Amino acid sequence: MTKATILTDRFDRALLYATHVHGGQTRKGTAIPYVAHLMAVAGTVLEYGGDEDLAIAALLHDSVEDQGGKARLEDVRNRFGERVARVVEACSDSLADTGAGERKAGWQERKDKYLAHLKTADEDILRVSLADKVHNARAILRDLRKPEIGEKIWSRFSQPKERTLWYYTSLADIFRKKLPGQLAEELGEIVAVLKKG
Repeated sequence: MTKATILTDRFDRALLYATHVHGGQTRKGTAIPYVAHLMAVAGTVLEYGGDEDLAIAALLHDSVEDQGGKARLEDVRNRFGERVARVVEACSDSLADTGAGERKAGWQERKDKYLAHLKTADEDILRVSLADKVHNARAILRDLRKPEIGEKIWSRFSQPKERTLWYYTSLADIFRKKLPGQLAEELGEIVAVLKKG
């Protein structure tokens, strides 16, 4: 039996920080508070062997990309340490492209760079990224199966269904190679269902 991960007041502070940073944000096209996604990703990281640092990185994985860029990353580093900051930075597909007032690179360019980055990423980064992508894919599938949403789910994305599914297929392929196991298989299975749907 493996040793249980003990969560300390650092995790509590990270949850409060994430709630503050993402306060008022909701999931795309829903009334679900964004922090629900962050907690689900952190929970998945912990369920699949991650430690407190990785759970904190999971809570903060979108804080830099969505809420403050490099200044936010420095704040995360100062509050939660280098390992957390490194994973958060690596989970951002646009940090290197944006600063204050700068525009993000195009969708395809950002996704190609992120996929290439995952191919050389370490296990810490892969664990948090995989948990994030699995939760996103689960949410897509859940809403696709709701009669009141169904195929309208794809209108929430900046790209058409085919491009979105290309990205998730590419992610699943990389995770199956780089971090094989139950969670990577689940992502692949969800993507297969989405493609049929």
